[in-house]
Amino acid sequence: MLTGKVAIVTGGSRGIGAAIARKLASMGANVALIYAGNQQAAEQVCGQCRECGVVAKAYRCDVSSFDQVKDTVAAVKSDFGTVHILVNNAGITKDGLIAMMKEESFDAVLDTNLKGAFHMIRHCAGIFLRNREGCIVNISSVSGLMGNAGQCNYSASKAGLIGLTKSVAKELAPKGIRCNAIAPGFIRTDMTDSQTENPLVNLIPLGTMGEAEDVAEAAAYLITAKYVTGEVLRVDGGIAM
Repeated sequence: MLTGKVAIVTGGSRGIGAAIARKLASMGANVALIYAGNQQAAEQVCGQCRECGVVAKAYRCDVSSFDQVKDTVAAVKSDFGTVHILVNNAGITKDGLIAMMKEESFDAVLDTNLKGAFHMIRHCAGIFLRNREGCIVNISSVSGLMGNAGQCNYSASKAGLIGLTKSVAKELAPKGIRCNAIAPGFIRTDMTDSQTENPLVNLIPLGTMGEAEDVAEAAAYLITAKYVTGEVLRVDGGIAM
């Protein structure tokens, strides 16, 4: 279904990003996997992707750096020839109450989660425009839809991603480029291990945390849904309805 397509997946060495990379590889896409620090984990995911018979390569990049992203996208284009799909999944948390949050904690989360997505879109846009096709999926969060105490920086970054998604979708739709977002709820990953005792888990209507593969299935849908753009798809067990 995606045979011959090239997908960039940021934050692809673990959790949701790794699941998305594996899913796209299973659909025939070649994968450029962007990771921040854990090369061994990134190479392991690339190996899993290659088992599907596709090309997969890992690139270390701090997505909060405009110049690093520019160089990395150029390297991907050089290695793969082009880019068709961009999944902005890279994200960090630095939780804390607003009355005590340090400025650097707020800035770090916005720089990675929101500016990182802008940097990737900014440097992939020219490729998409030349191809007159492209698909962007931004991984937001239900925290960006409903807020979450102790996560004002994270919630702000994820709400910002939704605004970015809708604006990019409107701007690039005439050129055949689609942009959508996914808003996961409580998904079982390394990042949420500390949240398994969070009382909000008890408020999930479906009664359980989700799996990274649930988000990957949603990403696969949005990437192949040719008449869907500007959408925010919740994968949250109903917690934000």
